[in-house]
Amino acid sequence: MNIMMNIPTFTVSQANRYIKSLFDSDLGMQSIFISGEISNFSNHYKTGHLYFSLKDDNAAIKAVMFNRQASRLRFVPENGMKVIVNGRISVFERDGVYQIYVEGMQPDGAGALAVAFEQLKKKLEAEGLFDEAHKKPLPSFPLRVGVITSPTGAAVQDIFNVLGRRFPKAEIIFKGVSVQGASASCEMIEALEEFSRKKCADVIIIGRGGGSAEDLWCFNDELLARAIYACPIPVISAVGHETDFTICDFVSDMRAPTPSAAAELAVPDMTALMMNTASLTERLYGAVGSYLKVERRKLEMLLEQRSFTDPGRFFNSEYELLNRNSVRLKAAAEKILYKEKNTFTEAFSALERLNPLSVLLRGFSLVSHNGQIVESIDKISKDDRLTVQMSDGTADCLVLGTERKNKSE
Repeated sequence: MNIMMNIPTFTVSQANRYIKSLFDSDLGMQSIFISGEISNFSNHYKTGHLYFSLKDDNAAIKAVMFNRQASRLRFVPENGMKVIVNGRISVFERDGVYQIYVEGMQPDGAGALAVAFEQLKKKLEAEGLFDEAHKKPLPSFPLRVGVITSPTGAAVQDIFNVLGRRFPKAEIIFKGVSVQGASASCEMIEALEEFSRKKCADVIIIGRGGGSAEDLWCFNDELLARAIYACPIPVISAVGHETDFTICDFVSDMRAPTPSAAAELAVPDMTALMMNTASLTERLYGAVGSYLKVERRKLEMLLEQRSFTDPGRFFNSEYELLNRNSVRLKAAAEKILYKEKNTFTEAFSALERLNPLSVLLRGFSLVSHNGQIVESIDKISKDDRLTVQMSDGTADCLVLGTERKNKSE
């Protein structure tokens, strides 16, 4: 006998749908606040939906936050973060799982803006956007100062007044933008890019006067921070009051506590420069005067020396030395010339003795036949024509005959 034949039977879908209807009909489940720690966090990059669990020491509940609600968050949820969520609890029929559909979320303890600020600061710092090595030095004497702020706020008047008073030679290039609201960061980014593209400023001041954290929030925009980092012109951040800090302050090349202070940092004080110049001029004249006084005393002491007071005596001794050296040089030269003259005479005499013309002067003659010297009777024959050279001329002779002299004779 089947005892269950009269008991109604549900399909799984029907059971899940029924359970879901119980949750949906319970007004207490339609708007509920739950605090807990985020775990198993997943950001579905295609849809923008957030999936996670909320847990405490004893239990956990699944949660989902759809893209429309997640896009309004001022911070990025992450594992381990303690939050308070509000939403409705219902059942996901397909899996038979109940979960909270989150409509809103805020950090448990710190505010959402504070958490978002710390998250972005930590991210950009890890990337090196705050490194001192990347920060550009401010120019000492800028001739063009770019100003990016609201055209209607008090900050622009403060900046203009300080720049005009301190360094009137600088030209102010002003770009009016919104400094509050959804479009503010985009306008400031466009202004920075325009300054960079046109290279129309030596230094840039960007900022606004004081306000609430929400009012200053556009200066915590990540894209604005990256635009400041990429700007080739030095940037001074001047946001709010001295106690206010924004991401813009950390990434800029210089942070000023107020807009007026930013103007003071951007340009030198012309009055102070003139006073400093006058002081340096006075010190220079004094130093030159002291130097000339010392050198003049050195010159006076030099002129007091004997070589200047009695220059004739100094030159007399030198003249005497020159005369002695001249006499010695002349004697040495004459000695050398005499020696060389004797050597020349001896050489000349030796050459004269070897000169054949000298022999001819003593009555001897030189006989040649066809240009060849005749030194033997064997080299001529009868009827040969000979040339006889004497000391004062030559004679052509005809050989009538030859006769050898006996050796015994």
